[in-house]
Amino acid sequence: MIKKIIVSACLLISFVSFAQQGTASPYSFFGIGDTRFKGTLENRSMAGVAVEQDSIHLNIENPASYASLGQTTFTVGGSFGTSTLKTTDKSEKAQRATFDYLALGIPMGKFGAAFGLIPVTSVGYKIQNDNTDTQNATSTQLQGKGGVNRVFFGLGYKIKKNWTIGADAQYNFGKITTTSIELVTGVQNATKETNASELSGVSFNIGTMYQTKIDKKLSLFTSLNYTFASTLNSNSTRVIAVDGDPDPYEVPAHEDNLKLPNKITFGAGIGEARKWLIGTTVAFQGNGQLANYYNAASNVSYEKYQKYAIGGYYIPNYASFTSQLSRITYRAGLKYEKLGLIVNNESIKDVGMTLGAGIPLGNGSFSNVNVGLEFGKRGTTSADLVQENYFKFSLSFSFNDRWFVKSKFN
Repeated sequence: MIKKIIVSACLLISFVSFAQQGTASPYSFFGIGDTRFKGTLENRSMAGVAVEQDSIHLNIENPASYASLGQTTFTVGGSFGTSTLKTTDKSEKAQRATFDYLALGIPMGKFGAAFGLIPVTSVGYKIQNDNTDTQNATSTQLQGKGGVNRVFFGLGYKIKKNWTIGADAQYNFGKITTTSIELVTGVQNATKETNASELSGVSFNIGTMYQTKIDKKLSLFTSLNYTFASTLNSNSTRVIAVDGDPDPYEVPAHEDNLKLPNKITFGAGIGEARKWLIGTTVAFQGNGQLANYYNAASNVSYEKYQKYAIGGYYIPNYASFTSQLSRITYRAGLKYEKLGLIVNNESIKDVGMTLGAGIPLGNGSFSNVNVGLEFGKRGTTSADLVQENYFKFSLSFSFNDRWFVKSKFN
């Protein structure tokens, strides 16, 4: 059954991942877009805390987790989000439905492997400045779409019962298209500029996870992973046209090497396995060189990314065979992020809260459906900027099965 689900989901999502517009944030204009959370809904519902060596849930943030899988695990997730974009005197609403991830993890004794597809960044904005009531004034409309996706393959290895290591190889690819339209009041034809940037590059990630008993019930969980700095090749074209002109001007292709910075993430938690856990995660990322030739701006710079999060889960009775409600996993978390972007001398921050639940699919099954809520605030109305108040509803499925097991009976 799981194999049929995987094939169907891969065919659908491989198309959706290229067609979707995964954000409505005006901050996605800068760099290579709005950075997406690179993990499963189970972890995002705990604000990104992912420190436990889980045997039935796939943790795609740290490849060391693959070695702990007990069953073949296929997971897929998506979200629907709404946001209110505010300035000091205006307010607008936007909404988006997005694909979040697709991944498959396979246990192989002391080894574990995983591969999948995840969006890394999204571009999706539409900004309009209407001055058509003023003679000789310029009205502008900016629009962008696209982003960067990632295909990854990773291996984990269990050094000891409580200690695992792992590594991911990742291929990043995508396309970002931006359009700028300018119209001078009193002039019949508008000027349109279209920029298209093809992006590609390879990156690598390594990690380790360790857990140990504190006493008979309590355990300490730790996680460490490191993403190496890498290069993203950008091949850009520009076309400038005037309405009604059948022969637009094409600028020769321009190549840039964008620098993706290194990133280190550390997490630790304490809890009773399959009962409760509370943990924290901190992440630091270096300065990136992400400005392409068409979106570089004098009022924009990049700084080090930082994240601080706390989260956890609670399961009333994991082993219950009589009460489905007792086996539900309840999750929650809080996060604070400095996004690494400075606009008009203001550091852009994201503060949010997450809630979620994992609902088993039938008694005796390790498969589950996960729902999550996330709400928070990004940016500020200071310095002529935009504040985003956002809400996101997410849904994912995690299917577990035993593969490569020879049946003893026909």
